[in-house]
Amino acid sequence: MVILHIMKPPIYVRPLTDAERNTLEAGLRSPDAFTLRRCQILLASADDQNAYQIAANLSCNPQTVRNAIHIFNEEGLREALRRGSKRPHTIDRSFDEEGALALRQMLHRSPREFGKQSSLWTMEIAALVSFEEGLTKERVSGETVRATLARMGVRWQRAKHWITSPDPLYERKKGGATG
Repeated sequence: MVILHIMKPPIYVRPLTDAERNTLEAGLRSPDAFTLRRCQILLASADDQNAYQIAANLSCNPQTVRNAIHIFNEEGLREALRRGSKRPHTIDRSFDEEGALALRQMLHRSPREFGKQSSLWTMEIAALVSFEEGLTKERVSGETVRATLARMGVRWQRAKHWITSPDPLYERKKGGATG
């Protein structure tokens, strides 16, 4: 069996106007590394270098080159030279809606019910128990638990000594009396 890989044709920038070429050449003297790199990529592409050649010459990823060329071709020079957000385009949520609700319910119970030594929840204990109880597919961090609770409008606060229990025997238990 022969497997054929169909390669897409190489991508290049559209023909540059004189003004665009002048702006890109001026950008080669920019103190900003991002602008300098983008100008190098776009000018090299205009000089008929493909993404792999440009990436090899500039020591970057060919996908970085293709992204710059796509932005230039689709949105123009101004957008191609503007630094975008570094924030990921997609967020992979470890807790789905059902898991997030189960997390919230779990935190209303004592960690001791889940075999933990502490009677107070910490982010790390909540993350561990979430995994052990099957609320997440893989182990998550305490920060993931905090972000999930924040998404549901729940603020995490450390337990304070002045918090009292609704247990009617709380005062007696707190005073050290045994019963």
